[in-house]
Amino acid sequence: MKILITGATGLIGSELSKLLIGNQHTVHYLTTSKDKIKNKPNYNGFYWNPEKNEIDVNCLVGVDAIIHLAGASISKRWTTSYKKEIIESRTQSAKLLLDMISNNPNTVQQIISASGTASYPESYTTVYDENTIEKEDSFLSEVVTLWESSIDQFKPLIPIICKIRTGVVLAKNGGALPEMAKPIKYGFGAVMGNGKQVQSWIHLEDLVQLYYFALTNKLEGVYNAVSPNPVSNEEMTNEIAKQLGKTIWLPNVPEFMMKMILGEMSYLLFSSKNLRSEKIQNLGFKFKFKTIQEALQNIYK
Repeated sequence: MKILITGATGLIGSELSKLLIGNQHTVHYLTTSKDKIKNKPNYNGFYWNPEKNEIDVNCLVGVDAIIHLAGASISKRWTTSYKKEIIESRTQSAKLLLDMISNNPNTVQQIISASGTASYPESYTTVYDENTIEKEDSFLSEVVTLWESSIDQFKPLIPIICKIRTGVVLAKNGGALPEMAKPIKYGFGAVMGNGKQVQSWIHLEDLVQLYYFALTNKLEGVYNAVSPNPVSNEEMTNEIAKQLGKTIWLPNVPEFMMKMILGEMSYLLFSSKNLRSEKIQNLGFKFKFKTIQEALQNIYK
């Protein structure tokens, strides 16, 4: 297959590209930096600039599927202007892809888009799945709604549309884990708030394999990319400390304190998303890292 990837040079995209190429697929990738354009066997770069509505339509030639991962990081202070960037980086890029497909001959049969878990209600005990209709009232929930709506616009141009709602991604050199581990590594780790907030997480390797599973099985609809065993913030913090050979001795950090430091972005530390992933498992997908212990042992081995 020939796959067009946006966000291919990011944490998830780079690993997914390696997996695809290793399985004899060809990757076309879009980048906003002309310096990152490379042309290698089975790996070809093309320029785009969603803000200026610019894209090299040659990226579309022979493409069977699109994997849309592009979007500004949510791990920066949420100023009014940056909140706008978070939304537009997802919706404008999707619109540019849609316009390109609408106005150029193509062979695209499926699109798989990244999405988030923020739209699910906050919960310590109730476990939610993809059939959940209720939505949380928050900025990130709005982002997810607009993000997924922009992907739904590809109907009926592309017959197979899939959205991957991704939990906290655990990886050694990117994502949330290095930031979570940094204070623990230097002996200043602490549990956030009451520590009971549920973190639905996934190991990077499982996430990349899940995208590949969705691609090769031509899955449609929404799927939660979270491990079968979510943990509390307290469990996550203590397990990271254990793997690093550290002890958590500081008192829990009050929510109001982090809100003073991080502003609205402190939501990321105290949000509780208790999610299940049986839908993808029932189709045959198997998680390699089912527990937080297995995941962190692999990362810190």
